[in-house]
Amino acid sequence: MTDVREWIAIYLKGLAMGTADAVPGVSGGTIALVVGIYERLIAAVTAIDPDRIARVLAGVRASERPDARAAFREVDGGFLAVLGAGIGTAVVLVLSLVDGLLAAFPVATYGFFFGLIAASAVVLYGAVDLATTGRKAAAVCGFLAAFLASGYAATALGHALPVVFVSGAIAVSAMVLPGLSGSLLLVVLGQYEFMSGTLAAFLDGIAAAAAGEGAAGITGAVPTIVAFLAGGVVGLFTIAHAVRRALEAARAATLAFLVSLIVGALRAPVIEVSMRLADSGETWASAFPRFAAAALVGAVAVIAVDRHAGVLEY
Repeated sequence: MTDVREWIAIYLKGLAMGTADAVPGVSGGTIALVVGIYERLIAAVTAIDPDRIARVLAGVRASERPDARAAFREVDGGFLAVLGAGIGTAVVLVLSLVDGLLAAFPVATYGFFFGLIAASAVVLYGAVDLATTGRKAAAVCGFLAAFLASGYAATALGHALPVVFVSGAIAVSAMVLPGLSGSLLLVVLGQYEFMSGTLAAFLDGIAAAAAGEGAAGITGAVPTIVAFLAGGVVGLFTIAHAVRRALEAARAATLAFLVSLIVGALRAPVIEVSMRLADSGETWASAFPRFAAAALVGAVAVIAVDRHAGVLEY
């Protein structure tokens, strides 16, 4: 029987994972490794299947409640619920903060993200073996996929609900993969700033509704948030499973592809800063010192996490 202190510890670990998931370059899966819950998380997620979901939902009928409780325990439902609450709390708080930082200090904020991404790539490439032609090809494909998407997605994908749904599926699936950041994938897809802004608008809408000023802010943000979360649920049980199967079948090649995605994604924060400089009329020459200083801080943060973890690995 899990006592209150263990539930609090799980919630705090969820806060740590959520904080990592909300910033590009650091993976919540890596934090799960650091705090010692990665294997339990994977076991719980992979235990969820349609049959167990149906048994849990059937608990609305009194006669089915004993079996529903059993199914809930089989997927470690209490652990997932408390951990998810911690992750959700952190994501809301951090993305709200990031939304303000992007508005006030876009160059420094994206510079910090660049440093996080670059240091993650350097650390993780120590675990990549490119000894075969197939692995080298996988690395090239991963790099090109992220590099090209970083230039295209920022301007071409837009923010329609189907795009948000797919982005949610891709980003949330990365949560279970140490080293690969879901927020980084959102930056590559051109959805990170949009989603952080949507969440901030939703929270502002709640505050406005509580003050009796109407619920327009809430209703405007709800479709986007629901589409993202729905995509996340689908991604967690489809894409994440597919990637894990790929790691089991061809671990070295898959790892080369995933880490090379991170390298290719270094273009994304540079593209974002370039667009803001074009809008403001500022040049890279004047903005670069701020960008570089923030990047150094981000890199140091990742190196500190790596030293604590011993090694960032899949």
